[in-house]
Amino acid sequence: MDSHEPASEGEYCWGHDLSLLSQLRQQVICRDSQLNLLLSLLGERSHMTPASIFMYGHTATGKSYIMETMLTTLKLPSVWVNCIECYSARYLYEHVLNNLPSAQGDKPTAQITCDNMNDFIRLLKAQVEGCSLQNETLYIVLDRAERLRDMDANILPAFLRLQELTKLNICTILLSDILWEKFRFGTGFCEPFTIYLPDFSQDELKRIMLLDCPKDQSESLYMNYVSLFLSVFYYVCRDLRELRHMALLNFPKYVEPLEKKEVTEKDSGKLWRNIEPHLKKALHTVYLREVSSTQWEQMQKSHAEDENGVCVPSVPASRNHVELPYYSKYLLVAAYIASYNPVVSDKRFFCKKSGKISKRSKLMKKHERASNHLLGPKPFPLDRLLAIFYSIVEEKIAPSAIIFSQISSLVSLHLLGQTCSDSQIEMPRYKCLVSLDFIRSVARTIGFDVMKYLYDFM
Repeated sequence: MDSHEPASEGEYCWGHDLSLLSQLRQQVICRDSQLNLLLSLLGERSHMTPASIFMYGHTATGKSYIMETMLTTLKLPSVWVNCIECYSARYLYEHVLNNLPSAQGDKPTAQITCDNMNDFIRLLKAQVEGCSLQNETLYIVLDRAERLRDMDANILPAFLRLQELTKLNICTILLSDILWEKFRFGTGFCEPFTIYLPDFSQDELKRIMLLDCPKDQSESLYMNYVSLFLSVFYYVCRDLRELRHMALLNFPKYVEPLEKKEVTEKDSGKLWRNIEPHLKKALHTVYLREVSSTQWEQMQKSHAEDENGVCVPSVPASRNHVELPYYSKYLLVAAYIASYNPVVSDKRFFCKKSGKISKRSKLMKKHERASNHLLGPKPFPLDRLLAIFYSIVEEKIAPSAIIFSQISSLVSLHLLGQTCSDSQIEMPRYKCLVSLDFIRSVARTIGFDVMKYLYDFM
């Protein structure tokens, strides 16, 4: 049920105020077919609706915005649930029961407590039947619905069947970034009515981003800027929120020659040459908040120094700073040492009674030592990594699952690489994938001088 013909206006608007529908269409743009389909499903307030509706699409495709705008504009009774905030079954039940529209405007009453599905169904039915909602459709919107899969196995099937269990006109609307097929597990599921929201096309993004045009600038100028901006960012980022943020952040640099009266609006070539290097620099910071928006604006105004001669912070050319857990930093340092030091040198570095290397040996091994970093990282077994880790860590810690999980996290972050196949679980081998500057900055945050433990720099 993913593809449906959009309903004509006469099929769904007869149950709603035409002025409200006109206002709704002005607020929700570039989603005409999905909006028409939703309105045709809702019908009049007293009509029975589908028991459940599932809306899915990538991030920033308008799922939450469409539902929130439609329910607010048409003044439909609803309860909005963020499944990230309601992370347990009890919080979920109590949030729905304590935020029913019937309670709005009433005097504050005692909070309803509920900790199981049977009580939730009973209390929900009593609350709805005791007010005017029994003659209207109640919409329960579950945003970030994929989090329900981590709760009790009966929660998701029960919410899909609330209409059947309560014998009331209740419609459950699930909003998610993932496919419905990934929700299916166990039994008792009632298939929802599925609506897919595709990514916005480039023309649709231009139309939406034009709404952000500053009041003191012409729409034609901002449209030209948006077209240039999307020519750089569109194939890298499709997130509407991120695109709008980056476009507004770089627009003052685009109009800077106009404010200085060096060019006119028609000189699109000169405007492009002025903004191109800044857009390419901003392209490296998409999704990454290496600097705040205020700092970025300061960088746009001055590349090196401000009027008082104070250096302005800039985005690092190579990202040598990363936030990692405490022991993950030690694991990464140990992995770098294991990747670039020969095995025979471990005893010299980490055993207290190992003999010191003579100057003559240093001269004889000079060429060999210098070639270790040129040859790149070498694979090492897991037991060697842990041996170096427990040697360099300051405090004594017992081996635990947390340490092994942090190694897996470093692999998933591409800071470590696993060189064996997944089937070879007896003795996995890894190699460190970060640069020397990177590991030095990480070691500096934990007060560890990694240069003293590298064979090449003895």
